[in-house]
Amino acid sequence: MSGLRTVIICLVVACAAVLSPTAMVPPAAAVTPGWSTLPVPAAAPPVTVSDVAARGAGEAWATGYEHAADGLRPMLYRWDGGAWSRDTSFPGAQEPGWLGEVRFVGEEVWIFRQRAGAGEILRRSGEEWSSVPLPQTLWTYQDFTAVPGAAWVVGEDDSGLKVLHYDGSRWTTQSAPEGVHFLMGITARTATDAWAWGDTSTGTTVLRWDGTAWRDAKVPLPPNSNVQTLLAEPSGRITIGGSQYTEGVTRAYLMTWNGRTWRTTYPPLGDASTEAMVRGPDDALWLPVRSDRAFQSKYARVNGARATFSYGPERPGAIDVRPRALARAGSALLSFGTVEIYGSKPNLMSERRLGG
Repeated sequence: MSGLRTVIICLVVACAAVLSPTAMVPPAAAVTPGWSTLPVPAAAPPVTVSDVAARGAGEAWATGYEHAADGLRPMLYRWDGGAWSRDTSFPGAQEPGWLGEVRFVGEEVWIFRQRAGAGEILRRSGEEWSSVPLPQTLWTYQDFTAVPGAAWVVGEDDSGLKVLHYDGSRWTTQSAPEGVHFLMGITARTATDAWAWGDTSTGTTVLRWDGTAWRDAKVPLPPNSNVQTLLAEPSGRITIGGSQYTEGVTRAYLMTWNGRTWRTTYPPLGDASTEAMVRGPDDALWLPVRSDRAFQSKYARVNGARATFSYGPERPGAIDVRPRALARAGSALLSFGTVEIYGSKPNLMSERRLGG
């Protein structure tokens, strides 16, 4: 009897395992890394993309301008984690102008805007938009950045270089070191730690704001080089991307500051611009590069001095697929740019990469 009892107990256990809800649920399918197409509502072509920035997987904003019959019109798109939609709820959305860089300041979204020649910062808090006008109109607005407690706009007027600083309540004009003629870009990690890059009579230079003044950061840039982007990461790591002209050839370079020293590498990117470079969810650097296939975009993944490449999905009839901006969105990458189909003007495109 004991033997029969053992057999019956084993059969009961086996049946329970087969009928268990847990046992009946198939394992989750692994995400296969790769780029996929994301539909974007059309704008008035041709269009120009300025920036894309994400705050987690469920919120991203893309900016630029479209070419309406009577001039440029600002262009704003929002990603909600599942789809892109056109946003025209900000004040003056139908007025001439363009939108530039996007920054997240606390719970708010800040976007630089040129409106009928004058500059301002659009601010979105909750579902409401407001604007912060600049204290003066500049000839050119080169770049914008913002963090909690501070914002900067760099550009030029008839007297030359202008660095405009906003502390949350008022604007002031800051002085750049002697000999700096023009600033190409600016970024910040905190209100007392900002970085800018520009031109001097002796070449390209990198500046740093320490809460008191802008000073030469003493970055040993490669000879005959420029700076296209600078990533100031919360960890303290700094990554500079640019190009160097040497022996009749232009090649991309990367410089990384680890808190002690600068390290320079020349990954095999040719003369690709690093302007849209971002730090990906896999801790590697990612950037769109010029594609050798007219019907597909192309992206580079850079880890140290090594670069690998991947292609976006095939687009029938495309003669130019050009991602213009790239952002990390949670565990994914989002690109935003333009695609030109044979016989039409460039319009908008977006792609997403899931997985590693």
